[in-house]
Amino acid sequence: MTRAFVVVALAAIVGGPERAALPQSFGAAIVSPDARLPDTIRVGIAREGGGYTVRMLPIEEYVAGVVAGEAARGSTPAALEALAITVRTFAVANLSRHRADGFDLCDLTHCQVLRRATAATTRAAEATAGRILIYRGAPASVFYTASCGGRTERPSAVWPGAVDPDFLPSRDDDACEGQPAWESELPAADLARALRSGGFSGRDILDLTIAARSDSGRVARLRIRGFTPDEISGQDLRTIVGRTLGWQLIKSTSFDVRRTSAGFRFTGHGSGHGVGLCVIGSARLAARGQTAAQILARYFPGAEVGAEVGSDPDQTPNVTVSLPAGDEGEREVVRDLALRARDALTRQLAIAAPPRLTLRFHPTVESYQRATGQPAYTGGAIREDEMHFAPLTMLRDRGVLEKTIRHELVHLMTAQALQGRPLWVREGAASYFAGEATSVEGPLVCPADQELTRPVSPGALRNVYARATACFARQVESGRKWNEVR
Repeated sequence: MTRAFVVVALAAIVGGPERAALPQSFGAAIVSPDARLPDTIRVGIAREGGGYTVRMLPIEEYVAGVVAGEAARGSTPAALEALAITVRTFAVANLSRHRADGFDLCDLTHCQVLRRATAATTRAAEATAGRILIYRGAPASVFYTASCGGRTERPSAVWPGAVDPDFLPSRDDDACEGQPAWESELPAADLARALRSGGFSGRDILDLTIAARSDSGRVARLRIRGFTPDEISGQDLRTIVGRTLGWQLIKSTSFDVRRTSAGFRFTGHGSGHGVGLCVIGSARLAARGQTAAQILARYFPGAEVGAEVGSDPDQTPNVTVSLPAGDEGEREVVRDLALRARDALTRQLAIAAPPRLTLRFHPTVESYQRATGQPAYTGGAIREDEMHFAPLTMLRDRGVLEKTIRHELVHLMTAQALQGRPLWVREGAASYFAGEATSVEGPLVCPADQELTRPVSPGALRNVYARATACFARQVESGRKWNEVR
């Protein structure tokens, strides 16, 4: 379905003669017919003890509530209006985020924090009603952060493989003045526990040092002596610590770290990932007299403020990706990997592509194990036609993310054709078409089901998978079709 967008004068959004002139970066948008902004959003309200209660909210009521949850204290109207447009844009661009859970967006930091609207945030939503940021004729994939710490960041520096559109640059920002400054000390045992929950293996952290920084000065990579893998990205460390120990401990990746007698002391500034609109910075710009238009032009250069006169909220995407908090910026990367793998496998297997894919990445190893009943080193599993995966950070840092997605896709796409075959056939097919190892020492004996279902160690499982893959490859490469292997 095509989308249509009509750019409007921002003066009509925020009012007032001093706001009548549009910044030059707000040009004309692509206009095509047949689309509309959704009237309501299905919001998952998190319950104590787990799960969600789904509420239908009018979109402007939702925007007013999120602005109340995300704005800096004491923000003036211009800052609230700039944030309202950003919040609405994020919602429109991410309506499928929780589709697999039966709603659109949650009320937590994983999506956007929702609180009771105030009179000021309601006015901001009403003043900007229907307006979003548009890039090349579609809702812009925007982000905002509590504080950029003095310099905004590119998406790919936070989420490897993410696209870096022109409207999300890394550049100095004197508005937030590097605030907040923060410091925290993590006991070595707690940090080790957090790493293990993210799929790293080891007992004691012998040392933790910064190995590289991004162009913005944020920590890009750290070395962890005593753990495997022995490197981790700054964002992955922040995510793992946040999920396990609390998000207040490492507030951003703009930090230094040093060893102490009890563990490691982190000293930094800023709060959040640093991409897109800086909430503290925008509040200070508004207090200096800047308009919503000027604030948005500063943080999203080249994006256009427009009214979406279309879009079908019930349009189902081909791929639904469920990600925990901290990984949301990798949604498009994962989605693209899944689509490319699906299309390649469709050609290789000569079968129809599945009409819908659901990929669920778990926040911790324990969560993955509970949902699938599989040991962490399996990486992925199919449950009720959904693909479940171990933590994204673990798969990516071990260099197996793409192969693991492809492996589970093969299982999903060949399940019916290979139903009732020995387990080595089904696992061999998945490994073979995922491009995994087939090298086996000694005579080739195809493994029994029990060897695959009850491996004694990760090493034993690798050996069994290699044998299954080699057995499958032997028949296919002798001329037998993949769905005839027995």
